[in-house]
Amino acid sequence: MTVAHAKPSLVVIGNGMAGMRTVEELLKLAPDLYDITVFGAEPHGNYNRILLSPMLAGEKNLDDIMLNTRAWYEHNRITLHAGDPVLSIDRTRRLVRSAGGREVRYDRLLLATGSKPFMLPVPGADLPGVIAFRQIQDVEAMWSAARQHRHAVVIGGGLLGLEAANGLLRQGMNVTVVHVSDSLMERQVDRPAAALLQKTLEARGLRFLLATQTAAIIGPDRVTAVRFKDGCEIPADLVVMTAGVRPNIALAQQARLHCERAVVVDDTLQTYDPRIYAVGECVQHRRATFGLVAPIWDQAYVCAAHLAGLGLRRYVQQATATKLKVTGVELYSAGDFAAGEGRDNLVLRDPRRGVYKRLVLDHGQRVLGAVLYGDVKDGPWYFDLIQKRTDVRAWRSTLLFGRAVCEAQAA
Repeated sequence: MTVAHAKPSLVVIGNGMAGMRTVEELLKLAPDLYDITVFGAEPHGNYNRILLSPMLAGEKNLDDIMLNTRAWYEHNRITLHAGDPVLSIDRTRRLVRSAGGREVRYDRLLLATGSKPFMLPVPGADLPGVIAFRQIQDVEAMWSAARQHRHAVVIGGGLLGLEAANGLLRQGMNVTVVHVSDSLMERQVDRPAAALLQKTLEARGLRFLLATQTAAIIGPDRVTAVRFKDGCEIPADLVVMTAGVRPNIALAQQARLHCERAVVVDDTLQTYDPRIYAVGECVQHRRATFGLVAPIWDQAYVCAAHLAGLGLRRYVQQATATKLKVTGVELYSAGDFAAGEGRDNLVLRDPRRGVYKRLVLDHGQRVLGAVLYGDVKDGPWYFDLIQKRTDVRAWRSTLLFGRAVCEAQAA
């Protein structure tokens, strides 16, 4: 007589892109290894958070951005507790407890708690009408505001802020973007590209206040204005905070996992507790934290292998690229484009076509960074050159003109 043994239990805390990508990779490698239980704070299946911006703009609907429907969980025999966040982890008893009172034991635990929006600690930040841009419910709140109000203020001129501003503009609101730096997207692009981007977006109807610090959000019952450090005020019926995110590590800290800026993991995505792994925006690997999809997909691929018991893979950080497409503006940046000793700049400017390209070379030999505006088709090729540390000296005179010209010259 054979005795059926219970499968080990895998509990996943976080129903977002990082956690579910890890589960998808695990199912490819070992589909029947675990009984899998997933807890998510939002009352939905897993959706593509990157597509919240086109959803806000009216280009996508909820069905369009869903990655894993509830039927997918059922098909893969995964127990999903959506809208029921985990409140505590008992590492001694290997138990998680949720807001809904559920207690589930685990043999392996995967933390994928993501990040939380940074809300500026200014007076009035808790007023109705002040929101982040992180979840489906934030998009719904912006739609509601656009139907009833006129003036929107977006605090933060990074990638997320510009996408939020564009979406609100498309919904018919008057939108002002407030940014503490004197240049948009200063972490992703250089000043000339940022100036071109600002000029283009202003022509489409956005207003910008740069080098401006928010002092307070005004309103008796709901936001009515935003006040700045210099004493000026502008009207606001809606304030969207896009001033960055912070790794969501409260649960890990409560469980006394080793955390610094985020949950510290090794090259296998294992925490200091060998039964607990972590992936995504909540992790810190070799002092780095993560916000782009590409490295998180790599983490999911590695972590799944170790959960499956196929422990050969190791996570290695790679250079990352940023692509922005807002109201027809195309912008691409990759690698390190800061100035420095021994670095050469190759620059192409074509104001008539609205094209700007800048490549940063290390002693004229290898591409370190690229910023492209208006013509981005060669972005992935430049990114490949950066990653492979390709010697480009033979192409130096034609490198700015792209792959086709360089390869024709080599032929």
